[in-house]
Amino acid sequence: MNKVKSLIACSILVANFASASNQVIEKVASPAEIIKKAPTTDWRKLDPENTLYLELEEGTVVIELNPELAPGHVKNIKQLAREGFYKDLNVYRFVEGFVAQGGDAKETKKPKVGKSAIKAEFYKSTQSAQVITLVDDKDGYASRTGFLNGFAVAQNDDATKTWQTHCPGTFAMARGNSADSGGTEFYVALGAIRYLDHNITSFGRVITGMEHIQRLERQPKDDTDLAFKNYNVIKDVKVAADYLKERPLVIDIMKTESESFKTLIKARKNRPEDWFLATPNYTDICAVSVPMRQG
Repeated sequence: MNKVKSLIACSILVANFASASNQVIEKVASPAEIIKKAPTTDWRKLDPENTLYLELEEGTVVIELNPELAPGHVKNIKQLAREGFYKDLNVYRFVEGFVAQGGDAKETKKPKVGKSAIKAEFYKSTQSAQVITLVDDKDGYASRTGFLNGFAVAQNDDATKTWQTHCPGTFAMARGNSADSGGTEFYVALGAIRYLDHNITSFGRVITGMEHIQRLERQPKDDTDLAFKNYNVIKDVKVAADYLKERPLVIDIMKTESESFKTLIKARKNRPEDWFLATPNYTDICAVSVPMRQG
């Protein structure tokens, strides 16, 4: 009986392999060509009210916030930024390939308007299926993955729970053991750390400036208070809308619901350039970057 079952299983595997091998792959343009030819209607402007400037000594990191999935966290960090909470604090934790975490390491600074702890927003719940631009329904961490308003997201089986995935550049809120203990200590993901999905509130992504994050010191020069005070200093965190006169926001993002972006996903699954020999007809959600251009 076991031999019969084994033969059946082998037959199914062979059939599936043959089916995949004979699958017709749609030929599309290269990612570079798709981006170059995308019409103006397939691009959008960054919303300055939902854009942060993380000012480091190394340079400015531009962060787009995600009010669709985490409105409470977006509101709170803008309040913290506008009250100057982050001035002269530090990116005090840098773990290679994991996160760069900033805020008040000693937890002695009290917010004036913003809150030090707010209710978690691990995912958005909807009564009907939330429509996304699908990347794939094969994922080790979720039933399906795709994009919503420019952000890489994942969903449950019936698409009634949607959350932002932990791809490189994800902007999220650190917390303690309590789900609702996060509020001020943000971090930027340095790698694809998908095991944090659905366990912590992700509420933004880095648009430009990851090179400044990567240039941060990995640890203080010594154990003195002065060394820590000067360690990866945050000069300020600002809401872009408050500085438009002196710093116009001239960044365009490709709309992830556009036809250009849908074609780009196909090109990422099966790269059409002559250099590529293998066509897996699959791409991980974190391997699809959303195009941007600066004016």
